[in-house]
Amino acid sequence: MNAIPRRMDRHGLAVVPAHGVRIQVDWLDKSFGRVHVLRDVTAAFEPGRTTALIGPNAAGKSTLLKCMLGLVRPDGGQILVGADVAGQGDAYRRRIGYMPQAPSFPEHLTAGEVTRMLKDLRGPDTGLDTELFDRFQLGESMEKPVRTLSGGTRQKLNAALAFLFRPEVLILDEPTAGLDPVAAGILKERVSAARDTGATVIITSHVIAELEELADDVMLLLDGSVRYHGALWQIGRETGEIRLERAIAQLMLGYGSPA
Repeated sequence: MNAIPRRMDRHGLAVVPAHGVRIQVDWLDKSFGRVHVLRDVTAAFEPGRTTALIGPNAAGKSTLLKCMLGLVRPDGGQILVGADVAGQGDAYRRRIGYMPQAPSFPEHLTAGEVTRMLKDLRGPDTGLDTELFDRFQLGESMEKPVRTLSGGTRQKLNAALAFLFRPEVLILDEPTAGLDPVAAGILKERVSAARDTGATVIITSHVIAELEELADDVMLLLDGSVRYHGALWQIGRETGEIRLERAIAQLMLGYGSPA
């Protein structure tokens, strides 16, 4: 389980900036009708660390992320993104960069118009981060309608917009899906750089090797409950498995769920 190297001090310890936003989830509960999707989920996501959110389909991962984003209202519990989400209105969302698995951009607008629209909605802001627009060479695509863009180009735009406002929290849902290997490598470098400067990063992916590269911590959801939450290196020690994929499979089998 080899993570991308981090900056180290002279004692060999990872350098993590003191600033950042801690996310605390306490006893989160959510049902849709008779389906109990989240069951007393409690977890902390620390600044300067990347957490891989893992679980089978219908485990509750998407619902948990949507609760953090304020897109779904939980039935019980609370979420703190620096402060209680319920009491902040929309203000806390300014601290979050979100990269959905399938972005829903207005099809009739150009990529440039979508970007300008988000800037206008955000209001006056300084220090925009346009690095991914440049590294993905999105220049010519910015004047094209979104409906004409390839899936890979849409995903590049999706990633560039997630980082644009220098968020303190990054929520990335299958971020490299549809990207070519070069673009995926660029994005993974950028994710690691954001973490190293103090961002709180939460990532979901079905590409386990990708999570091994990026993650510091692993959180396993099964049937809406947290079954494991700890450091990446620790899960290998507890299961005796070298590869994350096999370690996760062992944990899932231990809880009676199919791998």
